[in-house]
Amino acid sequence: MNRKDFLKFGSGALMMSAMPFGARAVEKKVPEFAKGAEELPPILDDFEYGRNPALKGRYASFFIDDAIWFLRDIARMRPKSLFDNPFLKPLKEYHDRYGLKLQINLFYRTDFFYGMDEFSLREVPDAYKAEWQANKDWLKLGFHSLQEFPDYPWLNIDGDDVRKLFGMIKGEIDRFAGEGVFTTALVPHWCPMSEAGCRAMKELGIKIMECSVGARYRYDGVRTRLPYGHAMRIEQNRKPETAFFWRDTRNVEIMSSACSYNHISLEQAARTERSLNYVLDHRTGMRFKHLFCDAPCLNLVDVPTLRDDISKILGREHLCFSLHEQYFFKDYLAYQPDYMEKIRVMSEVMKANGYSFIFIEDLV
Repeated sequence: MNRKDFLKFGSGALMMSAMPFGARAVEKKVPEFAKGAEELPPILDDFEYGRNPALKGRYASFFIDDAIWFLRDIARMRPKSLFDNPFLKPLKEYHDRYGLKLQINLFYRTDFFYGMDEFSLREVPDAYKAEWQANKDWLKLGFHSLQEFPDYPWLNIDGDDVRKLFGMIKGEIDRFAGEGVFTTALVPHWCPMSEAGCRAMKELGIKIMECSVGARYRYDGVRTRLPYGHAMRIEQNRKPETAFFWRDTRNVEIMSSACSYNHISLEQAARTERSLNYVLDHRTGMRFKHLFCDAPCLNLVDVPTLRDDISKILGREHLCFSLHEQYFFKDYLAYQPDYMEKIRVMSEVMKANGYSFIFIEDLV
């Protein structure tokens, strides 16, 4: 698979969502790429399970990753209302009809991969602050990364770098959207984050974070163990907690993936997936929840089969759906014309089956 095909399949945090919903690695096995590597113990060894006792019933959450382009359109086209924007308009309709709530996770700026027409959050006007405030009960914005590339930006991050970029992104969101729009739930771009990064995020007010799951293996310098040059991402500024793991995925090219501190074992996942439970790590104070575990990532499914896909997972306490912004735009190499229809169907099915939408941060 070349880089272009890889991007068509998906990029960024999508790779964490490539796992077929309803399936995960439940038995320990040593994949071919890990043969000869040392298996490591679980990274979280001082923890407890927790849940929000106020939540009673069945709940759904939804987030959109890798977002920046819809804000660029708003900044340059200056619509009369936020919800005249073609990306936000149907989302507001689905909230009004089905009770949809969601968080949109932002890049700070556009990426050179798509050309030199650079745009950043600094350019988002504050003229719509009243509308952001009026709709923050169902629409929140979150931290994701500086930009789309490189892969695994948080793998070996230092705390000071986290604090700097966090301040840049949150500062701009607070400026143009006002207090209370920024979410305290974090889905890091590509998922893995160092222990220093997790500690910094906790200090900065993040309450719950996405994590990966599975048996961990020590990286031994054999670069062929990971695809797309990802072994060099492990090597650069390498932290002792950085390792690699086997992921059950439809894309065999990325079955071998990097992981860092926000990684839980199969046993920990079994106690938290499909439920409202999370893992509270005593060492960092951070809560971890594997969000890409049993509900479809919508850019990996088709509208004709979506209802049946969801029917197979109904009855679980918590379902977390996801999507990525790029697929909405016609000039993206993997544009999906049924992008919004998939969100509509998901929202309709959730309401029809007695699920209430909550923000991910509401799990705490």
